[in-house]
Amino acid sequence: MKARDIMTRPVVRVGPGTPVREAIVMLTEHCVAALPVVGEDDAVLGVFTEADALRSGVAGKGPAPDVLVCSTMTSPAETVGLDTDVTEIARRMLGDRLRSIPVVDDGVLVGIVSRRDMLSPLVRQDDSITSHLNALLSDYAGHRDRWTISVTGGMVTIRGAFTDEAERRVVTALAKTVHGVVGVELWEETSVTFGESRGAVGP
Repeated sequence: MKARDIMTRPVVRVGPGTPVREAIVMLTEHCVAALPVVGEDDAVLGVFTEADALRSGVAGKGPAPDVLVCSTMTSPAETVGLDTDVTEIARRMLGDRLRSIPVVDDGVLVGIVSRRDMLSPLVRQDDSITSHLNALLSDYAGHRDRWTISVTGGMVTIRGAFTDEAERRVVTALAKTVHGVVGVELWEETSVTFGESRGAVGP
């Protein structure tokens, strides 16, 4: 799963000339931990975080009206690309104690990934994944019921007959496109004259 699959968009953002007081209001109103700071070309210049907001205050009185985001933001900002794997994002979040990371494409802000976004695939209902995957594989198979699908904790098991290794790869790839899937296991079930032969098949 990649950043593009879980990121939030559109992104609540500010410019370097935004007053800190206004940025703090945006943090609280939108319930976000950080605001990307972008230039006119939407290039990420930095991030304004809750920690930056706290540091901008003086003895709890809040920042002066003329204090701007550019003077308090964290810069340079940590960013990831659209195709950055979620495991790498999690590693950077934990290692650098980040609560969110902007997502860029050719240097332009296109989304943001928060810790909450990272958790969402883990709590998606298994029956929702099953329903989506059933529809996907039904379309692929010409609306014939060729496989049975079970999902537990995002782990998908697909049972049935597969034409060849190429089809197994296609079915596995299709399953992995469904949001919330954490793994795929295929079980070959082929009817024979005196019973059935079953065995696990690797993706």
